[in-house]
Amino acid sequence: MQVLVDATAELAGRFAQAGHRLYLVGGSVRDAIVAAPTASSPHPVGSRDFDLTTDAHPDETEEILRGWADAVWVQGKRFGTIGAAKDGRHYEITTHRAEAYDPSSRKPDVAFGHSIEVDLSRRDFTVNAMALAVPEPELIDPFGGLEDLAGGHLRTPIDPHASFADDPLRMLRAARFVAGLGLKPDPALVEAVRAMHDRLAIVSPERIRDELDKLLVVPTPSTGLWFLVDTGLAAHFLPELPALALEQDPIHRHKDVLAHTLAVVDKTGPDKLLRLAALLHDIGKPRTRAFVDGGVTFHHHEVVGARMTRERLTALRYPGDEIDTVTRLVELHLRFHTYRLGWTDKAVRRYVRDAGDLLDRLNELTRCDCTTRNAARARALGQRMDELEGRIAELRTQEELDAIRPELDGRQVMEHLGVPPGPVVGQALEFLLELRLEEGPLGEEEARRHLDSWWADRGGR
Repeated sequence: MQVLVDATAELAGRFAQAGHRLYLVGGSVRDAIVAAPTASSPHPVGSRDFDLTTDAHPDETEEILRGWADAVWVQGKRFGTIGAAKDGRHYEITTHRAEAYDPSSRKPDVAFGHSIEVDLSRRDFTVNAMALAVPEPELIDPFGGLEDLAGGHLRTPIDPHASFADDPLRMLRAARFVAGLGLKPDPALVEAVRAMHDRLAIVSPERIRDELDKLLVVPTPSTGLWFLVDTGLAAHFLPELPALALEQDPIHRHKDVLAHTLAVVDKTGPDKLLRLAALLHDIGKPRTRAFVDGGVTFHHHEVVGARMTRERLTALRYPGDEIDTVTRLVELHLRFHTYRLGWTDKAVRRYVRDAGDLLDRLNELTRCDCTTRNAARARALGQRMDELEGRIAELRTQEELDAIRPELDGRQVMEHLGVPPGPVVGQALEFLLELRLEEGPLGEEEARRHLDSWWADRGGR
């Protein structure tokens, strides 16, 4: 707590001189109580970012900050928030408020207030509805957040139906607190989510995406993801996820793809894009499932899944480069499994070339995709993966494996064949790339001889 008091003492003094109170709120207070940062919190202990609330109105807050802060920003002023930077620290100071959403609107109607208790009542959960008065530290905890934090309970400060009506995104945020803080949701909270999950429809895709990202990077996301499926929330923004809960077939005994998927997510490291790929890598299975000769197959589910992944991430407004990365990982996640047939150097080169800068992520996804309880099978897969990575390392010492390209560039092709720019140059480069993958490094002289043969076979056109 003392770290927080010291970091805000000078600022709090300015508010006190102006006749106003200042309080630290949110994750910084919660994490100071548990004395350790958590992956679910944007404000770990020792952070240089602070959320505060005050009875001063925005104009008054701005005036107090002027002349003290190194920089002040007012983009959130109409919602009561003034931002400031001082000595490398960032402060967001919001006037006490009570806000409620119109049932058909994505925008909050903000009303400013003067009571810290009323302000805290509008927070998402009791563990976040605590405030630390500064500069004279006093914990304000009108809703039992301290007790809930100690007991591992997730509750809302007011009736959950009213809380989720104020901001439906809180239902999705609950999943992050379940997973990131290990809190058990109150039965009334769960019932409210199940009754109100349709209200998530008014929340923008961008806000949903950002909350999903935060959930995916906690150490063990699966408990939160199960919460999303079990309460019906996932059906609104990621319907492919509950669709993975394929009906158990006592004859064919194929595994529950949803349970497998969430296990894969947990096994991967907290890399957002890798975990998105793990979450989506099998979403093509329900569309490709077939029962053949007493067994179940999912032929080409990686191709179908890649297309579905692109559509879903586009709908959630992910940046194009992130969509490309996750889609490519989904498309390639089965590529390794042909290695049990024995790969030539050509196949290894092609695997590395196709993975590009995603190679390490692809290899991790492949390893984590093994969730079998059969120890011998898991050991065999691990050994094959070790062998492949050994082959890659060996070829890297012999070749520029990470930058495989034709031995000649387009200018050299045009000069050697005496042709102008056009489709034939691209076709020649494609031939030379395949030659490079097949044969390894040949040198420019040998490449020109092969190019001459290719050109002659085409009749010089």
